[in-house]
Amino acid sequence: MKKSDFRVLAKKILCHKKVGVFSHVRPDGDCIGSQIALCLWLQKNGVEATAFNEDTIPINLAWLCNSIPITSTKGEDMDSFDAFVFVDGNALFRFGDTAGSLNETGKPLYMIDHHPDPEAVFDAFISQEGYSSTCELIFNLYEAHDITQIDTPAAKAMFTGIVTDTASFQFDSVTPDTLRAGSELLKHGDFSPSEVSQKIYSNRPARQLRLLSKALDTIELHSDGNFASISITQKMMDETGTTKEDTEGFVAYPLSIQGVKACILAREGKERTKLSLRSKSDVDVNQWARQMNGGGHKKAAGAWHKGTVEEAISEAVKIGNKQL
Repeated sequence: MKKSDFRVLAKKILCHKKVGVFSHVRPDGDCIGSQIALCLWLQKNGVEATAFNEDTIPINLAWLCNSIPITSTKGEDMDSFDAFVFVDGNALFRFGDTAGSLNETGKPLYMIDHHPDPEAVFDAFISQEGYSSTCELIFNLYEAHDITQIDTPAAKAMFTGIVTDTASFQFDSVTPDTLRAGSELLKHGDFSPSEVSQKIYSNRPARQLRLLSKALDTIELHSDGNFASISITQKMMDETGTTKEDTEGFVAYPLSIQGVKACILAREGKERTKLSLRSKSDVDVNQWARQMNGGGHKKAAGAWHKGTVEEAISEAVKIGNKQL
């Protein structure tokens, strides 16, 4: 993508005095990292920026909020903002109820994201499916505008997003440009990769491991071992004192089984079952998700099912079988 495209978007956003920046619900490292880095960039360029998320920030990412606090939209006067930016998501409903109604305000809506098929509500946007993460796109925004504005908090935030969305540079989405971005962030941020990885991966509460122990017992193989599933029920979370945020990363375990091409994590909710879908083959889990009220990437996607955990897994497997 050309630097001029980022400069055009930067010029549009920087013409505002006060901007609200939204990250998607059920936040992960990429959405929080890109949100923090973008807010820091806005502040450095004279724009008042406020970060919003309608869900709780996971414990292993809370340290990122030391530089930019992320607040709830409750009690906030959205009329006081000149414009809104949405990161790591390309449809307003993915950002919560408040965000879903912001197109009715008539104020400019901007978006920076790497998922396919953006919603046609944004006044200007950067949408590049081929990038490893939204944080890699935010790095390009910094680079196109003024790379010297990358300081340690911004660099750590962007590095976090790249690391988490590529499984520590393991996914096919990693390109030479991704590695170059990581290198530049280490140089300008003056930190070591271990500083970030320890906070992300070595900061698990004991209750999360107890939940993981129960979840691992539910792993099943399907379709002659091509697919695997892992289940998390409300009872399991109640018994371990955990929440949905504690399930972050669990989907990697069934995917790591030898011979498995794709996997399903099914988590029981109050009214429906949440699905996380992952692939390490040519199986396109985005196709699964699109048939189950969701979407995402070829290798990683999310969906919802109105039935039980068992029913949700069964339907996902049936959809997946069509690709085998």
